[in-house]
Amino acid sequence: MARTGRRKGSPDTRESILDAAREAFGARGFDGASIRTIAARAGVDPALVHHYFGTKEQLFLDTVGAPVNPAELVPSILDGEREAIGERLVRLFLNVWGDPVNGPRLVAIVRTAIAHDWSARMLREFVVSQVLRRVVTTAGVPPEEVPVRTALVASQMIGLGIGRYVVKIEPLASADTETVVAMVGPTVQRYLTGQLPLSCRT
Repeated sequence: MARTGRRKGSPDTRESILDAAREAFGARGFDGASIRTIAARAGVDPALVHHYFGTKEQLFLDTVGAPVNPAELVPSILDGEREAIGERLVRLFLNVWGDPVNGPRLVAIVRTAIAHDWSARMLREFVVSQVLRRVVTTAGVPPEEVPVRTALVASQMIGLGIGRYVVKIEPLASADTETVVAMVGPTVQRYLTGQLPLSCRT
């Protein structure tokens, strides 16, 4: 017999799961929210969440309306010499933002994040947990330095996105990709692998 109190699936089941996910991710962040908790909020079996979204990562991406899947992009950042990760990260970042389809969607997400706390939390979770932490943790960074290095890179990349594509500060806004990579890449690299003050290492 089917268990009572759980929806089997209906036209609004997917949206109910997304609503529950928005609450859970907003309150607990990506790491703190679980499929089981989200399923309970939506009144469905956890297997149904997996049926609609596959993984927790994909559910999160659908929740925030992410235009790209970081899991597909991060390997290209790490493919090459460790000393050039910063340049590859900035170049990929600029290519994604400069895309005629994805770029406007990213600008809309950032504009919304500036105005709304929930959107700001989701943007932070997306940048930190889905993108930069994947890069930092696989770049040979000591575990105790991962949080501060991730935060430093996040501040640089979010600032670059706002300055170049939202506020459009010149000459940054109109500079070609390789010029920006040459200017910003070394700073990102220093945040990733450069020396940290002793007080920041724990």
